[in-house]
Amino acid sequence: MDSTYGSEAAPAPVGELDPANPWGTFLDVKYASLERFDINDLVRANHRPWYNQSLSRINDCVVRLGVVHGVYPWHEHADEDEFFYVVDGRLLMDLQGERTEELGQGQGIVVPRGFRHRPRAPERTVILMIEGAGVVPTGS
Repeated sequence: MDSTYGSEAAPAPVGELDPANPWGTFLDVKYASLERFDINDLVRANHRPWYNQSLSRINDCVVRLGVVHGVYPWHEHADEDEFFYVVDGRLLMDLQGERTEELGQGQGIVVPRGFRHRPRAPERTVILMIEGAGVVPTGS
């Protein structure tokens, strides 16, 4: 476990960027119920340093795919918990005032509502997230 973290703001991602959407956040739901999909196709097609795509809606939640590398801004979600699961790579979850949890392939964590956190990926990492459909990834 890496126990060091700072409260500084995250630097803007570097690499192939869209100035209008530097964090690569796509809230449109890409796949309907009963529509088969392969996240590997989306991962292979992605060249952004940080990519967040809503895949499917399940009741009042969405499943999101993240392909991430770098440091995301500190944020919190006032009304919703957030689930992170590492498909491939390594994710560091800074939990303000607490610690940093290091997650490897096959590991997950739930960040409770109202808890300030910051995901970091020291290498290209593929994650799945489950959160309320109304959650904006950069927080409230």
